[in-house]
Amino acid sequence: MNNEEPAADPIRRVTIADEPTQEWLVTNGLGGYASGTIHGIPTRRYHGLLIAALPNPAGRVMMLTSLVAQVRLADGKRVDVGWVPPQYARGSELKLVEFELELGMPVWRYSGHGIELEKRLVVSYGTNTVMVVYRLLHGDPVRLELRPGVQFRGHDEPVSTLMPEAYPLTAYGSRIELVPPSPLPNLRLHVIGQNSSFVLEPAHVPDLVFSTEESRGYASRGQLFTPGRFRARLEVGHELSMFASTESWDTLLTMTCAEVLAAERERRRRLLDAAVVPAREGPAAELVLAADQFVIRPAGRREDHVRARAAGDEAWTVIAGYHWFTDWGRDTMISLEGLTLLTGRIQEAGSILRMFAHHIRDGLIPNMFPEGANEGLYHTADATLWYFHALDRYLRASGDRRTLIKVLPMLRDVVEHHMRGTRFGIRMDHDDGLMTQGAPGYQLTWMDAKAGDWVVTPRRGKPVEINALWYNALRLMADWLAHTGDPDGARQLASAADRAQASFNKKFWNETTGYLFDVIDGEHGNDPACRPNQLFSISLSNPVLDPAHWKPVLETCERELLTPVGLRSLSPKHPDYKPTYRGDLLTRDAAYHQGTVWSWLIGPYIDAALRVRPDDIAGARAKLEGLVAHLGEACIGTISEVFDAESPYTPGGCAAQAWGVAELLRSIVRLSR
Repeated sequence: MNNEEPAADPIRRVTIADEPTQEWLVTNGLGGYASGTIHGIPTRRYHGLLIAALPNPAGRVMMLTSLVAQVRLADGKRVDVGWVPPQYARGSELKLVEFELELGMPVWRYSGHGIELEKRLVVSYGTNTVMVVYRLLHGDPVRLELRPGVQFRGHDEPVSTLMPEAYPLTAYGSRIELVPPSPLPNLRLHVIGQNSSFVLEPAHVPDLVFSTEESRGYASRGQLFTPGRFRARLEVGHELSMFASTESWDTLLTMTCAEVLAAERERRRRLLDAAVVPAREGPAAELVLAADQFVIRPAGRREDHVRARAAGDEAWTVIAGYHWFTDWGRDTMISLEGLTLLTGRIQEAGSILRMFAHHIRDGLIPNMFPEGANEGLYHTADATLWYFHALDRYLRASGDRRTLIKVLPMLRDVVEHHMRGTRFGIRMDHDDGLMTQGAPGYQLTWMDAKAGDWVVTPRRGKPVEINALWYNALRLMADWLAHTGDPDGARQLASAADRAQASFNKKFWNETTGYLFDVIDGEHGNDPACRPNQLFSISLSNPVLDPAHWKPVLETCERELLTPVGLRSLSPKHPDYKPTYRGDLLTRDAAYHQGTVWSWLIGPYIDAALRVRPDDIAGARAKLEGLVAHLGEACIGTISEVFDAESPYTPGGCAAQAWGVAELLRSIVRLSR
């Protein structure tokens, strides 16, 4: 039993910037979410209060985009609360004076005209339900009006998606029900407050500009439909709450807003209590709550749930990043330790590994599950090898021999497929025992940008990290076979590992540069580009690189690639180096792995640094300070996917990325000794 005193609830207060670049994100454990800028200005197609995770093929759907709030003061004057579309703006507003995350949940405080108003947003875990609560903190009673705005569409669909003139609507006093196009469920809205009512005023909100979409080269102008406005009286110390949900009325009305908020607070406190001790306070505690955003029950994939329940299990997976990623095999396996094992979610980790094992085809786990699809895509050379790494970390944390026995036959098949050859040219070269890969038109490593038919970094041949992972997998598999009664199989794989290691050290060391080739035996020979991939030859549980070369490899990466927020994907000295990640899709893809900094690489860097300098804990901790500070910058309380390669290291890509959160949390915990 844990006798530790619970730590104080983590609170992240931020300095409010004038520009609408600071964002917030709250998720529902199903892949659905609510997200926006702290000023309330929608800048992405993904900004909305209820993005529901629905059964396939619907996927994630924008159900409620906005909620415009205005107050009528005691003197009859109307003022805006935060952002209001131009057609409704009154020219006078309550000023946003404070924004914070309490236990990872957003709270806004507005002030002006003699009143202070607080707004909270809570997403009900495990359902497609969001609750927005307003509370008057100071001043005379006011009349609060809330005008919902909707655009029913897949969350990836452009904001320019056409809308009908109106949606069918049924009103029940302060409850309304909107009917979107089939097969989407109805949207139910319910306001609870003193003298609450609904005024039917259907209208379109035209020509909204989504600035982030515009800067990324996508359709950026769209419109919303509003059915009318809710009204209620609000006095000091009292609340007005609005539920929005795709659930049935029976489900929606089961709990009061106070009960929903109390339940979610308790759930989040239990998450902190379950985490390893160093992760229960400070930035690590914020990362535990951020990690919860990515560990989900996949709402759409009914077959996975049926299969898991039949075995007395539950289906879990990992969303690679918000807003647009689904679950990716590579990201899941890299993130597993930080997202689940350090947060006390051992059962979820086991379920994730068993679910992905079920989806093995031709010796490969899925690279990704597309939005709204049940079957995965398999174009990856490294995700399956990362599975061995994730399973090793899981077994060390859980001692779950039963899962090992269950998946071991599948892993034998994986190794055999890799040795004799499988899809996309993935195969062991029998001349040297190393792993080669590549097929025209495919990008199979984690450096996987592709623009149209252009594969930006094909890396066909023998990539350095693929072979570090291959060696690690052979060593782990040999050990598992030895401990499960197959000494002959263990010896065979240990021999294959010995051969791969000898070939690796002979072929990958570049005497001219003093570090490792990024790819050998490629389309154009050996590639001497200085990339972070060489760190995996040191950082994995079974390092393939000769220790004599550890220090020069590490020092090269520190000199050429290390930044305050992660590692560059390419040295600035390379002619293909791109210092910024911005612009349209083609421009961004050209820079994605050609200099752009990746936050998740801080984890393998720390592992490699501690192998070379095991006593320099303080020095390693200092390398985390930039990413810890980043928790208060872009999407508050979480970690961005990528950053520009040079100061000021502007964040970009996904607003919240699973492996960035996981690897920073893992590094903080590891350095807590």
